[in-house]
Amino acid sequence: MQEKQKIRKKLLDLRNSLSAAEIFERSNQVMANILGMDDFKKAEVVAVYISFGTEVNTHGLIRSIMGKKKVLVPVVTDKEKKELILSELRDWKELSSGSYGILEPKKEFVRKNDGDEVDISLVPGVAFDVYGNRIGYGSGYYDRLLKKMAGIKVGVAYDFQVIDKIPNEGHDVRVDKITTDKFVMTISI
Repeated sequence: MQEKQKIRKKLLDLRNSLSAAEIFERSNQVMANILGMDDFKKAEVVAVYISFGTEVNTHGLIRSIMGKKKVLVPVVTDKEKKELILSELRDWKELSSGSYGILEPKKEFVRKNDGDEVDISLVPGVAFDVYGNRIGYGSGYYDRLLKKMAGIKVGVAYDFQVIDKIPNEGHDVRVDKITTDKFVMTISI
C-alpha cells in the first residue's frame, strides 16, 4: 500500500506541474488517439469520466460525441459507501459542480444506467502499468464501478503516467488498453 502511495504522489506532482498549454496540447493528442481507435469508432455506448484539474481533458470529446453515441458519465451517489453510478448525459447544460467539485449531472438529469450495455469506457487514473493495473486517487470509487461495467476498459493518461509495474490488490480492476498522448497500448497478459 505504501508503494502505491509513493507512486500516486510522484505522478500527481508530475501531472500537477504541467502548464495549461501542455494539458491542452497533450489532451488533444490523447483524444485524437481515442477517436482513431476502431473500438471507439464502433462503440454505440461510451462511459467517460468528466475530467477535472490536471487530468487528461475529456470535455471536448464528450461534447463532440453527444448525440452521436450514448454517453454515460459517473455520478457520486453515496460518499460514505464511496459509490458511483453511471448516468446518461444528453446535454452539457445538464451538468453542475458535484461531489469533490467534479462536474456531474444535476439531480433532475440523472438517468441511471447499469453499465451492462457499455461498449467502451474511458477510465481515469493517476498511474497505469503495462499489465493494465491502475492507481486512482485511493478511494476505490472507480474500481467498484468498473466491476459492474461491460465492454472494453481504456485507461486514459499522459505518457509519463504509464510505468512498468504497479502493486496489484484483489479489488483492483485492470484496463484492457491504455491511451496516452504518445501511444495506444493493448494489454496482453
